Amino acid sequence: MTEPTRRDLELGLLGTGVAVVAWGSSGVIVKAIDLGALSIGFWRFLTYALILAVWMRWRSTPVTPATLRASFAGGVSLGVDVVLFFTAVKLTNVVNATTIGALQPLVVAVFAAKLFGERIRGRDIAAAAVAIVAVVVIVVESSGTPEWNGWGDLAAVGALFAWSGYFIFSKRSRGTLTSQEYTVGTAVWTGLICLGTGLVVGQDMSFPAADQWVPLLGLTLGAGLLGHTVMNWSLVRVPLWLGSTLTLLIPVVSSLAAWIFLDEPLTAVQIAAICVVIASLATIVATQPTPEPVRAPQAPAVAPEHP
Repeated sequence: MTEPTRRDLELGLLGTGVAVVAWGSSGVIVKAIDLGALSIGFWRFLTYALILAVWMRWRSTPVTPATLRASFAGGVSLGVDVVLFFTAVKLTNVVNATTIGALQPLVVAVFAAKLFGERIRGRDIAAAAVAIVAVVVIVVESSGTPEWNGWGDLAAVGALFAWSGYFIFSKRSRGTLTSQEYTVGTAVWTGLICLGTGLVVGQDMSFPAADQWVPLLGLTLGAGLLGHTVMNWSLVRVPLWLGSTLTLLIPVVSSLAAWIFLDEPLTAVQIAAICVVIASLATIVATQPTPEPVRAPQAPAVAPEHP
């Protein structure tokens, strides 16, 4: 791999922005699907896995048992994340579910330094801390709305830790699997976890009605295919901690989309907090030096899979 240039960093940041916009829209799309949370997860990831498997077969790189074994840990983490995240979106408001998940940089930053040798400047830590405080304000402000549910928020907290674990396993998979192999492998495990959990709790896992496939495909192709493909490409150009920190934009996108399409209210304080998040992340992006090369040649990075 050649050493990253300033142009690589700029393109990677642009790609990361596209990915988080796609992910931020997922909560609104989930609200539009008249299926249980686990059924959504199963059919979304089954469809996603089939699309990728067909593509890989056409490219003469079929999915193998070794691929599934190597992607098991990440797939389990992703499966738990999807089950809890979709459950949270169904129970509580979209803003809370996605904002709590966006606190992931707190967890990831520690492992980025310890496992991958990434160095985070003090000014970036300060700006990220300000952004995190701002997203917490968004959560607190929305806790009294009719859409709020404490159990939904608790599910979102569980999804936060599961998604963080998946993010770390994704980074560690480099050199073992290609990004496509890892993504299709984790999609298979996630679909199986959703199916098994759904059957245990008695949720209807039958084939969706025809009118449900439009939003399901939107979730699969938008938040899945577009979001994760672009983030996969971007993570070889930006540090892990930076890609994770920029996911703080997800609640901004989500809250605005929920306000526009679902009529979920935004208070003046929330609007101010959104502006603080944008300003803080803009400061981090604008002052980034060209990233240092990785410590050893590795395969392309793989992005975290999120609904």
